[in-house]
Amino acid sequence: MASRGVFITGTDTDAGKTFASAAFVHALRRGGARVVGMKPVASGCVPTPGGWRNADALALQAASDPVPEYALVNPVALRDPTAPQLAARAAGVTVTLSPLLEAYAALAAMADRVVVEGVGGWLAPLADGLDQSDLVKALDLPVILVVGLKLGCLNHARLTARAIAADGGRLAGWIGSTVEPGFPDAYVDLVRAALPVPCLGVLPHAPGADPAMMAGHLSAP
Repeated sequence: MASRGVFITGTDTDAGKTFASAAFVHALRRGGARVVGMKPVASGCVPTPGGWRNADALALQAASDPVPEYALVNPVALRDPTAPQLAARAAGVTVTLSPLLEAYAALAAMADRVVVEGVGGWLAPLADGLDQSDLVKALDLPVILVVGLKLGCLNHARLTARAIAADGGRLAGWIGSTVEPGFPDAYVDLVRAALPVPCLGVLPHAPGADPAMMAGHLSAP
């Protein structure tokens, strides 16, 4: 059976995308599926004996079963902790779609599901001339939106859902990520009513928590 993938985007930077993505990998694994994570383009990487490494990509690699080699999880690893466009320019790297598709194909061959995490919000480019929607279209992936639950989240959620639809994307569901502790549940209800797709769960504010322990808060379609 062909691997089924999903693309995870967020309402903004620091919406909790990586934590939600890793927890979602674990939620999918609970049914016995082989699930791997992917961070196609990552900036803010640090040097290690094995090469450049990114904390978000390492979290997705650690959540995966089987555990893929890092180069497949994060085929484009950029040093500077800034927008990928700027980080690629600083490194003299030209980011193209082909290596990302090749890495995804390798991951899909070893797993039942592939969870692909994007960068920043939906309209943050992966590189000069390469939008996240280009990758989503090329891979034909449904999109899950991580809504950072904080003041302004309703506006950000509605704008992002409209942008995904305008780009021809298929929004399949959303995950609430409690960025501000004690954020009122009433806002979650507003987002539920505003978005035309099901809520797959709400993650509590839990800095440093194990994503595997948070998987119980999510449903896996």
